[in-house]
Amino acid sequence: MEFRLLNLAVVAAALLASPALADDTKKDERAAPAREKKDEKKRGLAIGDAAPTTDVKMENVDGRKLSIDDIKGKKGTLVIFTCNHCPAAKAWEDRIAALTSEYMKKDVGVILVNSNDEVEYPEDSLENMKVRAREKKFEVPYVVDATSDVARAFGASKTPEVFLFDAELKLAFHGAVDDNMKSADAVKEKYLVNALESVLKGEKVAKAEVPAAGCGIKFRAEKKKDETPARTNEG
Repeated sequence: MEFRLLNLAVVAAALLASPALADDTKKDERAAPAREKKDEKKRGLAIGDAAPTTDVKMENVDGRKLSIDDIKGKKGTLVIFTCNHCPAAKAWEDRIAALTSEYMKKDVGVILVNSNDEVEYPEDSLENMKVRAREKKFEVPYVVDATSDVARAFGASKTPEVFLFDAELKLAFHGAVDDNMKSADAVKEKYLVNALESVLKGEKVAKAEVPAAGCGIKFRAEKKKDETPARTNEG
């Protein structure tokens, strides 16, 4: 009996010491952080995180190529993901136009970003953005996120979706404009205005996160880093 137990112990030790088993263990150890990173990407930005992709140039409705760094304000920076076609974006559009115009004059940098695929949603094309900007008298940049990668970096998923950063480009507020999409007159909580006032005073935003409500962003297909443009038969 003792001899058989000793043999079993030796076999167990050999299995634990085998290179294959050691490799599998290492793979599991490597996989755990990878899964955490993947989940972290899904969660998006957290309050206090630095603004991502601030150097990415995006085409504005006036033809200029602008980045978040180009428009950032001395006291804060407001990035709103929005679009033309979404009913929720349209419902908040006048409020967004008014408050962005007001706070731009208070040293808050503002940029509106359209990350939608214009092939699937032609109303969200740059030409139609130009028309909408004229109609609504936007005084702030309205740019195209041509790859949807800026939205991905932010973890944005809705239109409209608000990201307000402080003077150091750290996230101070994330979420919805206010608590009533349908009627400006029925609004009880002005989430974004309250957050802007806090940021201007250098104070912590009391309600820093509220769920964004609206349409899902219509992402363009994500390109692989080594992907090259497809050849055509055109001369």
